[in-house]
Amino acid sequence: MAGAAALALATLIGSALVAPASAQSGETRTATVTVRVSDVESAEGQVYVGLCDRGFSEDRCLDGRFQPARPGTMSFTFENVPVGMYAVAAYHDINMNERMDSNFIGLPREPYGFSNDVGRRAPPNFSMAQVPVTAPATTIDVRLARMGGS
Repeated sequence: MAGAAALALATLIGSALVAPASAQSGETRTATVTVRVSDVESAEGQVYVGLCDRGFSEDRCLDGRFQPARPGTMSFTFENVPVGMYAVAAYHDINMNERMDSNFIGLPREPYGFSNDVGRRAPPNFSMAQVPVTAPATTIDVRLARMGGS
């Protein structure tokens, strides 16, 4: 019995010695995340992308940024993102007021989109919008559309 225990302990120690250096040092693995936003209607205004790790409100997003709008597909790059689960929220800020405009009952008036194309017929579900971010790189696609549009 003692021999089996010693062998198991030796195997465990041997496994630890061949573990990757990043795991031994406690180093966090990171990735470059590219968000491709498609169906940008015009060059008017700017497009916002938020990379969110705890919810869709601004204070729950890891990073967010604007770029001048360009019709078609735009790319946003986030570097040194810790690997994990994230969701993306995007909108076309046509009037450049740095917020998503809504009507009197709170429905979006500007084109918007979320990862996994959630939130088209109901409020966006954060857990359904999440996608895995893995090293060294991950690409997430988001399609913009107007409320009620396809």
